[in-house]
Amino acid sequence: MISARRKPSIWFAAVLLWLAPVAHASAQPQQIDTLKDVFAKLYSCWQPPSYSRANPMDITVVVSFNREGAILGQPRITYESGNPSDNDRVAYRTAVMETLQRCTPLPFTEGLGGAVAGRPFAVTFRTRKRPPKPEEKRAWLIQKIL
Repeated sequence: MISARRKPSIWFAAVLLWLAPVAHASAQPQQIDTLKDVFAKLYSCWQPPSYSRANPMDITVVVSFNREGAILGQPRITYESGNPSDNDRVAYRTAVMETLQRCTPLPFTEGLGGAVAGRPFAVTFRTRKRPPKPEEKRAWLIQKIL
């Protein structure tokens, strides 16, 4: 028979064995299984330059990944909105490259890794606010008079 003193240590060991797989699973990054998740992960890493360093602009980068989620080849900037100055251009290009360094390699599932390996992704990072929709004005509406 087990002494009363040993029972708590057995229960403690049982709890540790039960929690060990949970702790191991949370240490691994969540696997990316859809294209939507790929873009969401990249956008979550995006940190645009502050407004004091550069004027807001949109920038698009084309990048490809291998099966393991690492960048394949060289990313290319294909679009920059407006007429950015050289300082704005450098600041945003640096921010895009830092974003790719922070996020990669992406933790693709085996199926998604095989499907997207070598295919180009055009990722647009937006920092400009969209103009508000114009208020609809109708000439035939009569204003209510109180």
